[in-house]
Amino acid sequence: MSKITLKCSDSCDFKGIFKIMAEAFPASERRTEEKQLALFDNINYKPYVFEKDGVIIGFILAWEISDFRFIEHFAVDKSYRGSGIGSRILSEYLLMNEKPVCLEVEPPLNSISERRIVFYRRLGFMLNDFEYFQPVLQPGQKEVELKIMSYPKFLSKEQFNFYSQNARYARLDE
Repeated sequence: MSKITLKCSDSCDFKGIFKIMAEAFPASERRTEEKQLALFDNINYKPYVFEKDGVIIGFILAWEISDFRFIEHFAVDKSYRGSGIGSRILSEYLLMNEKPVCLEVEPPLNSISERRIVFYRRLGFMLNDFEYFQPVLQPGQKEVELKIMSYPKFLSKEQFNFYSQNARYARLDE
């Protein structure tokens, strides 16, 4: 396989990112294409892309907030899933950061969500046991009950409150 590297990109292929995003996330867990594109103008919102031969095969879209990093979306092109690319992407991202990293996962209610949690745990994330609902990202959708995973350690109740307030604030329409 040719060399592939995770990089922060201000001029990345948005269509390539959104195509993977639309395949990987239900509408309730993503914005419309127009609103997603508008986020790329926010200085706190950073796209990290993983390319092979100039084509995006995975990405992390993260909020870089004062005391932590919040991965809002992380996905790999469906043709590369199960190949170890996801672990490489997330491992590289974690090495690029000195601040704690948080992300959302579905509660462990079925084998798919349980496997996803195991994947993140293998990379050092901790599943926090706080009630959390993802804010509505598209009109007509409802809040989604999720769980918060944090790296490299569990969050205290105060840290969780700080995280959830800032994650909610970062997602407000501008």
